Amino acid sequence: MTVKAKKHLGQHFLTDETIAQKIADSLSENGYNEVLEIGPGMGVLTKYLLQKKSKITVFEIDRESVEYLKETFPKEHFQLNTSKEKFEIIEGDFLKKNLHEIFKGQQVAIIGNFPYNISSQILFKAIENRVIIPEFSGMFQKEVALRIAEKEGSKTYGILSVLSQAFYDVEYLFTVPPTVFNPPPKVDSGVIRLVRKENFTLPVDEKLFFSVVKTAFNQRRKMLRSSLKSFNISDSLKEDPIFAKRPEQLSVQEFIFLTQKIANNDL
Repeated sequence: MTVKAKKHLGQHFLTDETIAQKIADSLSENGYNEVLEIGPGMGVLTKYLLQKKSKITVFEIDRESVEYLKETFPKEHFQLNTSKEKFEIIEGDFLKKNLHEIFKGQQVAIIGNFPYNISSQILFKAIENRVIIPEFSGMFQKEVALRIAEKEGSKTYGILSVLSQAFYDVEYLFTVPPTVFNPPPKVDSGVIRLVRKENFTLPVDEKLFFSVVKTAFNQRRKMLRSSLKSFNISDSLKEDPIFAKRPEQLSVQEFIFLTQKIANNDL
């Protein structure tokens, strides 16, 4: 049985075994008991993950791929012990699943060859569930992967960069050419790894922080005193030098300071 890649699902099946092994090995196996693979397709990455000691759960929305995985990786072949399965397939949309309910508070690492069309949404959901996600490793469109790992001062530094790096240490690992996929995408891919920071709570209201970052970058060409005017910043606070900057000039720490200033605006 083979699976036909479906354009509407953004499927591009990785065919290079060496790259699959490298992606699987990008996870450290420290600080978690379970691994969640998103969009396994025909399981080229899955088989290397199954060599690890952790339980492997895969989320797959494509029914044909689910049938292929069930046929290729029967559960009874992979047992952690007499009471716990090594491998589990969950059919459905990762973006609609409640991870805390599924993993019962267990620490779980996320990995995958992510469909380009939902890769940013996958990352945002991982950030939202960061309390149970100590590591996140996988393949994005190269442009997106670079953006996530980018530092301040770059034109590609943006919302994804700040929100990821506020809670995780981000590392760009390697580039993957289109030729190792079936069908080949039109662009290069990039593999990154995010490792949760030891202290991943912010010294500021996190909802306000998210709102400040998103609002600032939605008008990234403007100085902050203009782009953030919806926060009703006082005239005196606008005189602070930080409000004369544009968002790509601010580090993650400076965005935290900025949020603190806005939170204390009326004090």
